[in-house]
Amino acid sequence: MKCPVCPDATLLMSDRQGVEIDYCPSCRGVWLDRGELDKLIQLGARSEAPVQQVAQPARHAPPPDYRGRPQFEDSDFNKKHYGSNHRRKSWLSDIFD
Repeated sequence: MKCPVCPDATLLMSDRQGVEIDYCPSCRGVWLDRGELDKLIQLGARSEAPVQQVAQPARHAPPPDYRGRPQFEDSDFNKKHYGSNHRRKSWLSDIFD
């Protein structure tokens, strides 16, 4: 039988667990005859055993940052005078204070 994709390749036949599978050696395409897919699905369902949970390796804590993250609550960022224009003291404030 000729490969439907490759113009000059002939399909090779292989037997896997009692199911005949046609494959193309050049494009590696696989073609199944009627009912062969159902047989493969049934064989797969029979051979499925309960899968045991594999223990996950312990996750390590991420490395600490080079510099700590800024703590805006503790810094001068939230103070009311931050960023405001500061005036030079007037000579009147010296007299009346």
